[in-house]
Amino acid sequence: MGDQCGQSRFNRKEIFTIYSKFLNLQTEKQQEIINAAIMEFVQSGFDRASTNEIVKRANISKGSLFNYFNSKKELYVYLIEYSTQIIEGIVEQIDLNETDIFKRIENIGLKKLHIQQRFPQVFDFLLAATEEESVEVKEIIKQKVDPIYEKSTKKMYDQIDYSKFREGLDVEKAIEILNWTMFGFGEKGLKEINTFENISEFGEQYLREWESYSKILKDSFYK
Repeated sequence: MGDQCGQSRFNRKEIFTIYSKFLNLQTEKQQEIINAAIMEFVQSGFDRASTNEIVKRANISKGSLFNYFNSKKELYVYLIEYSTQIIEGIVEQIDLNETDIFKRIENIGLKKLHIQQRFPQVFDFLLAATEEESVEVKEIIKQKVDPIYEKSTKKMYDQIDYSKFREGLDVEKAIEILNWTMFGFGEKGLKEINTFENISEFGEQYLREWESYSKILKDSFYK
């Protein structure tokens, strides 16, 4: 792998040049390889991750994998680039005109669910990256992952109307409970989403069910 993969930022043209062989694959095959690699890195961490396991899960040869990526590190860096772009896309879509924390988390949760339908462990991968200890990839994680988490957290709670919360309530803990609930609800939705042929029908049911959960929390947290 060349020095380019140690850089903190690539533009789209550079990314395509570096990973052109992989990006020329059919979308379904790219998705299969991405999911196989993410699963292995999440389960094993960078140092212990096995390219043998990745190619087995992706149903490709090891030669093919190293034709697309020159090394395990280059594959990992690509996944970092890919995953942070997903987060950036979600952050850019946060509507700051929506000042109710319940609605904002609901909107973000639905976007995440659609992404997880194609890449089930992409958010787990980024979380695992923040805890990665390998010296070989720690710097690129610091440069790429940490800033996007900071940016997303800041925008997530920007211009929220906290006056809706009951006086004397620990708002920070209330929001933490809300996030835990949405996370668990998202996991439940991810298990059910593939049982629906019509994704818009699922979305409608998902929102109706979430509203029943959020009403319980609103009654507890809001004035």
